[in-house]
Amino acid sequence: MQFFKSGLVLVLLTASVPAFANTTVNVKLWDKDGAVNPDAKMGMGMPANMSMATMAIKLDKTVVPAGEVTFKVSNTSKDTVHEMIVVPAADAKKTALPYVKNENRVNEDAAGHLGEVSELDPGKTGSLTLDLKPGSYAVFCNIPGHFMNGMWATILVK
Repeated sequence: MQFFKSGLVLVLLTASVPAFANTTVNVKLWDKDGAVNPDAKMGMGMPANMSMATMAIKLDKTVVPAGEVTFKVSNTSKDTVHEMIVVPAADAKKTALPYVKNENRVNEDAAGHLGEVSELDPGKTGSLTLDLKPGSYAVFCNIPGHFMNGMWATILVK
């Protein structure tokens, strides 16, 4: 009888432990009618007036718990293809990502590419699930010109 009671307690304790939760971050890829300013310098870590940005990535959460994070991505543009890439960032507010000027894009490999939702046509959606450790991360679009036009955001994983 004692064995049965111990087993029952173990089952009850196991049942009360919540299952590993997945955090969802809704991501909106946005632009002002696809307008790209070739001279824009609104990349991460650059002093810029971001209210002048013609493109952006909007996250509904900027702080999430460590573990499995699903990015549900929506391209709200009417006529421009966008993508979303996630990389680690030592200090997400100040760190400049490795930029290849003649390609007008970030060097994804040098930045530590963790995953992406690539080339979403206007109005389309996609998702990416990553197991993220505590730290800062950058989320950006790497279609040529989009990053420098303000299409990046940061997320903190605690």
